[in-house]
Amino acid sequence: MASATLLTILKLLITFIFAAWISLWLLKPTQVWTRKWKHAEQSANNTIFGYYGLNFAVYTFPIIAIAIIGLLFLDLKAAYQRNRSSRSSSKIFSNPLVVNSLIGILSSIEILVVFLVIVFLAWTYYARISNDFKKLMQDKSLKLNLWQLKYLRIATRFGLLAEACLALLLLPILRGLSLFRIFGIQFEASVRYHTWIGTAMILFATIHGISTWFVWGVSHHIQHEHIFLKQIWKWQKTGRIYLAGEIALVVGLVIFVSSLPQIRRRKFEIFYYTHHLYIVFLVFFLFHAGDKHFYMVFPGVFLFSLDKLLRIIQSSPKTCMVSARIFPCDAVELILPKDPRLKYNPTSVIYLKIPNISHLQWHSFSIISSSKGDENIMSVMIKCQGWWTNTLYDLIQTELNKGADKRKGIPVAIEGPYGPAALDFLKYDSVLMVAGGSGITPFLSILAEIDSTTNRNKFPSRIELVHVIKRAQDICLLHSIAHLLVNQTSEKFHLKLKLFVTQETQPGMGITELLNEFVKVKTLQLDSVSSNYYAAYGPESPVWMAAITGCCSITFFVFLICFNHIIIPSEKHSKLSKEKTPSWIVDLVLIAAFVLALSCSTLIAIVLRWRRLKKGVRPTSQTEIKPLDLSSAETKNALEEHEVHFGGRPNFKDILGKFKNETSGSNVGVLVCGPESMKESVAAACQQESECSKLSVKTTKPCFTFHSLNFTL
Repeated sequence: MASATLLTILKLLITFIFAAWISLWLLKPTQVWTRKWKHAEQSANNTIFGYYGLNFAVYTFPIIAIAIIGLLFLDLKAAYQRNRSSRSSSKIFSNPLVVNSLIGILSSIEILVVFLVIVFLAWTYYARISNDFKKLMQDKSLKLNLWQLKYLRIATRFGLLAEACLALLLLPILRGLSLFRIFGIQFEASVRYHTWIGTAMILFATIHGISTWFVWGVSHHIQHEHIFLKQIWKWQKTGRIYLAGEIALVVGLVIFVSSLPQIRRRKFEIFYYTHHLYIVFLVFFLFHAGDKHFYMVFPGVFLFSLDKLLRIIQSSPKTCMVSARIFPCDAVELILPKDPRLKYNPTSVIYLKIPNISHLQWHSFSIISSSKGDENIMSVMIKCQGWWTNTLYDLIQTELNKGADKRKGIPVAIEGPYGPAALDFLKYDSVLMVAGGSGITPFLSILAEIDSTTNRNKFPSRIELVHVIKRAQDICLLHSIAHLLVNQTSEKFHLKLKLFVTQETQPGMGITELLNEFVKVKTLQLDSVSSNYYAAYGPESPVWMAAITGCCSITFFVFLICFNHIIIPSEKHSKLSKEKTPSWIVDLVLIAAFVLALSCSTLIAIVLRWRRLKKGVRPTSQTEIKPLDLSSAETKNALEEHEVHFGGRPNFKDILGKFKNETSGSNVGVLVCGPESMKESVAAACQQESECSKLSVKTTKPCFTFHSLNFTL
């Protein structure tokens, strides 16, 4: 009871702080706020904190505070959920409201948030531009006529819209310090919000830059070299640095173009490496906009930078593969060592870097094992479809061809795991899982978790797994749950498999014949016992991460105050408080304070990691899985319940209809992981079949609740 009350208090506190921060953005374009804020900055400038301290406290710290409180909330929620076995009711607002091939699947909550963001941007632009036009006056130094002056103001305000998008851009891609986990949204799902916001930011920034150039061009300032160079190409000591803005825009466009699906999917390396230009983009944005504008976008930059450093430290201790399996369907399973104290929830993901392939590239994979059932290892399944994964396949095959005495350990760097804080999406009477190809991997971890738990009320009692594959040999992806397919006498849950092989036709072949593919699986045992290797420990606890975040923010604030008083002369403070023109000297002070604060936090994180490594657990060997006995009568009887369909795709409307008739409960979860087209088909079928789409409807018939899972970016 006390935990539930504390969770409610923390949730209300997060809501209040976030509402206050949003209110600041809504009030910022108004004349009332401009007058009040100017007076507040002048008053603060006469204190030890200065205008920079006021800007940090008002615009930056609220989001950092939400991150700190959110980490404490997630830690408490995880402990609370472990002691709670009741099932949640159907979450109507998580069901798809819009299913479209262009924009994907959107729930009512997502549509509401998108609408509010659009209204906010429209309000910000309208308030700014209307105030500008009311106070519009000819400026002789600019030599612009009235329409050119108006167009220049329009272009300038598009830059503020880009700034508003930048303030939100980095928040969806946080991992350890993720704010979206508070709302139950995982990193893999929130990446699309980052894509949407980034696209809008680049659009606004491009309009801002091109329009500014257009005004300068039509006003013939390009022909006046001394004026043009002074305003556009010269790096001014004070004032708006246009050259920095041009560099930031070009870098942003390069990042955006390399992020297009056509490039990202075919040339992942180009996408991956060009994305690291974000550092250049942010630095030159600071020089262009100035420190006062940068404090608005600084929360995302602060949290992302700290999150990145903590992840680097967490993944730095070397570990290695315990063993690996090669499947005939061009897939590999990696078995990795972990500390027995490392616990994670199903559908969690880890990021892997294999130095033998690349020293820079990290790739995310879903864990297919359970931390309850496998205390010393965790496994990932990888479908080999690109350069990196094909190289991994060849590397394991090369080691497999060697003699046992010549095999060497394959070093691996592990980051994560990252997963949901709670398993609300599994607390249904029955669950229908729909997977396409390697989208089966999150469901393997769910089934492994259910199989290893002793609490029957915590998970569904009936599960139907629909797996869509291209070739019959792709059934090897189910290798880790083969024992569940033949063991239908379990009291924990009932599992039924419906397998659809879309690109092959083999009449008369049943599930028993397909399972013979498991005989072709090859296992590689590696020497992982070495003093240089450690088992994976996972990230620091949320409490420690909250403490490090708080320490970093305080340290930055202290350094910022000290540097401003030491480096910038006192007479210059009063000048900066009266003028709106930013100075690159002040910008460098902000960067220096931030770098030193990150360095101090990094030192704390390294000490914490070193203490954990002192109690290090070395990698241990893995027990080999016993092969299935498919010849026994009991096994054949159990396999008869499963279905195999060749040469066609599943009709999800029929599958949902049959499952509804077979289900006695009224609480059904539909989990989907696979191609977007499959998700859209299942979402559309859920819309048609669900009888709980309206809040006013009360029925005892099954209600379908849709959940979309992701196994890759």
